[in-house]
Amino acid sequence: MDESPKQFMRPNRFDRIVNRAFGLLVKIGLGLSHNFLLEVRGRKTGHVYSTPVNVLEYKKKKYLVGPRGDTQWVRNVIASQKATLVKGTKRENIRLQPIADEAKVEILKAYLDTYKLTVQRYFPIPAGSPAKEFESLVERYPVFEISTDT
Repeated sequence: MDESPKQFMRPNRFDRIVNRAFGLLVKIGLGLSHNFLLEVRGRKTGHVYSTPVNVLEYKKKKYLVGPRGDTQWVRNVIASQKATLVKGTKRENIRLQPIADEAKVEILKAYLDTYKLTVQRYFPIPAGSPAKEFESLVERYPVFEISTDT
C-alpha cells in the first residue's frame, strides 16, 4: 500500500455549513443534474456518512473526483469501493473504481472545465488550461470511475 502522505484541503466552518445546507437540498431533490449526495459507509465506525458531489460524465463514463484530496469520503470509498448516489427519492447503489494517475489528466481537465464555478479554488491552475498542466497534479486528486452496483 502507498505510504506517501496525501494532500487534504480541510473545509473551513463556512464550507461545512454550505455543504450541509446544499446536501439537504440535494437530498430533497433540488440541484443541477450532476449534483448528488454521496453516501458511504465509514471504514471504522460502519456509520453512513454523506457529502454533496458533482458527477462528471466524460466520454460516456461517469466519474467522481475528490477536489479536496484525500478526504474521509475518499478513504471510505477506497476501503469499500461502493457507495450510494442520492437525489430526492432516487437512490443508486454504485461501485467506485480508483483511476490510475496516468489516466487522470483528461478527466481532471474535464472536471475543472465543467465545474469551474464551484471547484476552481481547489486547483492551482485555471480552468481552460491545457491538459499538460494537469500532469503534475494527478497525485493530489483522487478520481473514481462509477459503475452501477448489480
